[in-house]
Amino acid sequence: MKSICLKLSILFSLFFLKSIAIVAQEKAIGTLEVVAELEVTPGNVAVSKEGRIFSSIHPFRPSNYQLVEITSKSTYVPFPNEQVQSTSDNKSDNKLDAPLGIIFDNKNRLWVLDVGLNIGHTRLFAYDIDTRKEVLRFDIPLEFAPSTSFVQDLVVDEINGFVYLADVRNPGIIVIDIRKNEFSKIIDIPSMQPEDIDIIIDNMVHYRKGKPVRISLDAITISVDRDTLYYGPMNGTKWYKVPTKQIREGAENEEIIKHIAVVGKKPICDGAATDENYNHYFTNIQNNSIDVLSKDGTLSTIKKSPFFDWPDSVRIQGDWLYIATNQIHKSPAFGEGIERSTGLFRILKLKFK
Repeated sequence: MKSICLKLSILFSLFFLKSIAIVAQEKAIGTLEVVAELEVTPGNVAVSKEGRIFSSIHPFRPSNYQLVEITSKSTYVPFPNEQVQSTSDNKSDNKLDAPLGIIFDNKNRLWVLDVGLNIGHTRLFAYDIDTRKEVLRFDIPLEFAPSTSFVQDLVVDEINGFVYLADVRNPGIIVIDIRKNEFSKIIDIPSMQPEDIDIIIDNMVHYRKGKPVRISLDAITISVDRDTLYYGPMNGTKWYKVPTKQIREGAENEEIIKHIAVVGKKPICDGAATDENYNHYFTNIQNNSIDVLSKDGTLSTIKKSPFFDWPDSVRIQGDWLYIATNQIHKSPAFGEGIERSTGLFRILKLKFK
């Protein structure tokens, strides 16, 4: 009898603990946590397989560091080292200039896209985060990214050996064949140019250089199987897709753009991420929220929070979305030289499944 009672007690305990775990998991979805509060401005955030967190420092608020690893809620260290960081008076080809887009591939390499605002040309690096060594470097020819370009977001196809870069100012997707060190550019004016819609935050239309902000091709993502690219302009309401097969096979631009199609609606956003189920997550800069375009075509809000004060980039790691927020609309670049930001800048994580 005691044995039976003991077994029943154990089974009941296991059932009770499992029930608590399920309830806790359900409650955890939608949970928003502060990963870091920084005095420097995070640009993009990237998280390794082990959970190490890295951030570029947005060039719109210059700093003595351009790329850092987050070591606690309030601390960070330069990455890959102090020597490659730069100040306003020592920018060079041997140092980081203005990196913005960063992302991990499935080989756990950290890819860093340097806009090159000061040195006048775009560079792409890949790092081994354990050895802190540069393992790959690509200098983007001016033919594809002239000095007027702002190449700021990227995705990596480590399966087939390609990287895709989004150029904002000379709208197009720059394609790098890693193995051959060859470059091309996809240009499609209708889908990559901004729509004539204002960015309205806190009931205020935002301007840059005296004109309402209009930003073209910005966010870019890729499917888990690496067969489809997704993208859209910041000032845009449509999310587009294009298959990568023709791109990898070297098809001409005219042939590639024939296959561009609309996936669905998107908000005005600065960053996006795509999961293994073909759901697309957007940083809705007007609504202070993270939105999702589900596989069934429904666009909805996952989480709205005052902490999403210009949510810039979003990356997926496990069951969490990692988001860099930086109040860029309050920076001198948007405020006619006036800094209007308040408090610290944050890296957040949002439980989404």
